[in-house]
Amino acid sequence: VQLQESGGGSVQAGGSLKLSCTVSGYTVNRYCLAWFRQAPGKEREGVATVGIDGRKTYAGSVKGRFTISRDNAKNTLYLQMNNLKPDDTAMYYCAADSVSFRIFSGRPTYWGHGTQVTVSS
Repeated sequence: VQLQESGGGSVQAGGSLKLSCTVSGYTVNRYCLAWFRQAPGKEREGVATVGIDGRKTYAGSVKGRFTISRDNAKNTLYLQMNNLKPDDTAMYYCAADSVSFRIFSGRPTYWGHGTQVTVSS
């Protein structure tokens, strides 16, 4: 099982980025998937999740600005990020687990290596 993120970069505040996470080794619609992020000096936090049943959850700080989605045909997870703020600057990781509890407790089994997002003011 491998996860590979892409799409990070540097943008100005108010800009947009779309992150992708290509999954290999299993079918994404059989797993709970999530995006996490970690800023320098801060703890890792959950950003958004999409469950096996398609239900989505978002951290309060990104709700209304970020959208998580899953393309089963492409076996890919996405995170559309709009109206980015400097506080969104972090390394973003995708993660997966067949047990949703592990996702919501911040301890999923499978992780990508991360993609950096930097937002300047």
